[in-house]
Amino acid sequence: MAARRAVVVGASRGLGLVLVTELDRRGWEVVATTRDGSVPREGMRTEQLEMTDDAQITALRDRVDGPLDLLFVNAAIDRGNLPISEVPAEMFAEVMITNALSPLRVLEGLHGLVAPGGTVAVMSSEQGSVSMNVEPGYELYKASKAALNQLMRSYATRHEGDGRTKLLIDPGHNRTRLGGPDAPLLPEESVPAVVDVLEAQAGEPGLRFLDRFGKPVPW
Repeated sequence: MAARRAVVVGASRGLGLVLVTELDRRGWEVVATTRDGSVPREGMRTEQLEMTDDAQITALRDRVDGPLDLLFVNAAIDRGNLPISEVPAEMFAEVMITNALSPLRVLEGLHGLVAPGGTVAVMSSEQGSVSMNVEPGYELYKASKAALNQLMRSYATRHEGDGRTKLLIDPGHNRTRLGGPDAPLLPEESVPAVVDVLEAQAGEPGLRFLDRFGKPVPW
């Protein structure tokens, strides 16, 4: 039986690094992308990608052969806990481009590489849930993840009927550079559960917003 094949965008550290490590451990054939081309795991195929650069997305598509069983976009940034009234326009644009626009550009650019029954997934967050936004803080990051979720909904609507599984994944609050040192979860604890969800949802067409246990997250 041929190994399942995955491309993971944003694998240099944190959740992305643990994700490619876990997929590799489970026997997946993984292509990991990093901004500087550094190899996240010895022996793993690595491609350089700055996902905000459309030309680099096109070049990556030309270097990677399909079909893929999984295309997963993990990369995101945060620029601190400012009220939206204090966020400079340049910062707003940077976070929205990186966290919302660019992941969808990657999905569109590499869409043709994913097998009809394959999975297209993006790392989201419960902070992107509008209905769950009942505590103050991190307004720009929350807005970027809500925008990501909405754009993923539009993507799924446009590609309805293509047979692909489409997932927004909330991995929980993890102890990463983005999540901070006081987060309650370690990526080594949460990411294997995320991969369980990816494998369990494979072959189930349509869009779902799920947590690391496979439970729906309110929009």
